[in-house]
Amino acid sequence: MKDGMSARGSCLCGAVNVAVAAHKQNVGACHCSMCRTWGGGPLLALESVSDIEIEGEENVTVYPSSDWAERGFCKRCGTHLFYRLKTGDHYAVPVGLVDGGEAWTFDTQIFIDQKPEYYRFANETHDMTGQEVFDAYQGS
Repeated sequence: MKDGMSARGSCLCGAVNVAVAAHKQNVGACHCSMCRTWGGGPLLALESVSDIEIEGEENVTVYPSSDWAERGFCKRCGTHLFYRLKTGDHYAVPVGLVDGGEAWTFDTQIFIDQKPEYYRFANETHDMTGQEVFDAYQGS
């Protein structure tokens, strides 16, 4: 594991265990239609993941959800494990997967232009539209 905050977790059935290192304890929400379809609501994820170790990879199924990203889940119980870009090292790991009671900071919302009107978070966050997200990653 690289330097930074670390957390561990496992899927519902225990077939997959993950260990993540993150630069900071920040959580972001993604409101894109794919994340909401995937999980039934916004994806709340660690976005500053610098390293991830997965035990039980034979139980991980990866679904190519777009031309640029894929989503991993346990093929036994269906627990969501990660969202990752197909190029580079960007991983977003659902915070509930590794939450051990850390003092998380919810600070970012992306695809805010796709967020339905029926919910809103009270936290003050940095909000980005889908286009702003794409522009930011193309500049990386």
